[in-house]
Amino acid sequence: MKHWQLHLLVIPPILFFLIFKYYPMLNAVLAFKDYNVIKGIWGSPWVGFKNFQLFFENPMFWTLLKNTLKLSGYLLLAGFPIPILLALMINEIRGGRFKRFVQLISFAPYFISTVVMVSIIMLFLAPRLGFANIALNFFGMDSINFLGEPGMFRSIYVWSDIWQTAGYSAVIYLAALAGIDPTLYEAAKVDGASRFQKIRHVDLPGIVPTIVIILILNVGNVMALGFEKVYLLQNPLNIANSEIIATYVYSIGLLNANYSFATAVGLFNSLINLILLVTVNGVAKRITNNSIW
Repeated sequence: MKHWQLHLLVIPPILFFLIFKYYPMLNAVLAFKDYNVIKGIWGSPWVGFKNFQLFFENPMFWTLLKNTLKLSGYLLLAGFPIPILLALMINEIRGGRFKRFVQLISFAPYFISTVVMVSIIMLFLAPRLGFANIALNFFGMDSINFLGEPGMFRSIYVWSDIWQTAGYSAVIYLAALAGIDPTLYEAAKVDGASRFQKIRHVDLPGIVPTIVIILILNVGNVMALGFEKVYLLQNPLNIANSEIIATYVYSIGLLNANYSFATAVGLFNSLINLILLVTVNGVAKRITNNSIW
């Protein structure tokens, strides 16, 4: 076989996806069964779409869907443009040392674990000794229980996530900017283009395919919000806005041991993501000629 070494390199990732991604999909059949621990997944009786019906008729359904869509939509609208702007700004920095320093400062928060990140947020926003409230008190304002206010939960989640991931997300745009033909910059310089004109007419068109692909992938994960951070920031005071599908699946599936119902909810979540991914991919292909497939 020609280039057999390259085929050999592909085997480990293929095995990884088959074992840890595709094989577990077989257990999605649990959503259509009344799971019995003794009988196992395949021995448990079929119940059809009963678990889905229970979820759709659940009084929490619309609240969970609304909270999930609002939080993910907020994160997408606020968080998607910032790495692009950050990459464009870093690309304009001429000093090598300062450029590396900015990249390090913006990239480093990504390596903070979710638990540590939530701890930092809690300490920063603590009602009595948090830096935010100390600053408010210094200016003569009353302390605010930030994590106890349901209306503030989404902003706390989104902007802390942006601070943590913007630098890492900007790396792919920096790579796309590095791939732009230098002769385009030289031609723009000859034509007397300013920095902003170069960004508008050279940089942005050069990274549009990357922007479209990342946007498609982000929209395809709209329903797949990170469970850990939401759950750790959640408390009885903000649960009206912080209870999303992922945390509900955890409380129902693991804490209450209702595995069939939790699987049905998770499967519904995945189907919505798939529909959004296919739809946005089709729209992007029609409008920009850029798509995943």
